[in-house]
Amino acid sequence: MFANSFFEVHAASLDGTVTVLEGSNRVILLDRDGVLNIDRVDSVKALEEIEIETGAVDGSARLAAAGFTLAVVTNQSAVGRGWMSRTTLDAVNADIDRRLGGTLTHWYICDHAPTAGCRCRKPDTLLLEHAHRDLDFDPDETWFVGDAGRDIEAARRFGVRPALVRTGKGADTAAEYPDVPVWDDLDAFARSVTDRDL
Repeated sequence: MFANSFFEVHAASLDGTVTVLEGSNRVILLDRDGVLNIDRVDSVKALEEIEIETGAVDGSARLAAAGFTLAVVTNQSAVGRGWMSRTTLDAVNADIDRRLGGTLTHWYICDHAPTAGCRCRKPDTLLLEHAHRDLDFDPDETWFVGDAGRDIEAARRFGVRPALVRTGKGADTAAEYPDVPVWDDLDAFARSVTDRDL
């Protein structure tokens, strides 16, 4: 399913014990807007509106080099609102991935409007359920990095570990969730994970 499916590494587990994490457990879940690219009030609706977020290039490269699979879990209601087509959204996502060095191997997207009543829009958990089905990760050993309350709530509901970055909405969100660990940006998070400082 993905390149590192047979990769194994001896690493410190999140509970402090030493364990062997199989490749399928070496997964990082990422929100898109505010983590990978700069968020816009009116959404990123075209290639020329993409601006890569601070720390995203180095952070995604660092995690991928350490053998982590990077899966994006994102709400993109601009499609459901009629602001852009799904074809354009797919092109935007592909360009973000290109700018990040092709490190984003899986995408889980809710493209419904907020009023659609779907289960895939965060903070609901259907996208995380799909990611778990595909990647077979251990929720207790898996981080979901976001910048918004909906990312934290989705992580908690599904049982993965929430993490915040201060990019995007993250600085404001951190004040609302003082018990959630926070890093300056994705590269700071990646350094902590790869240095096994957690």
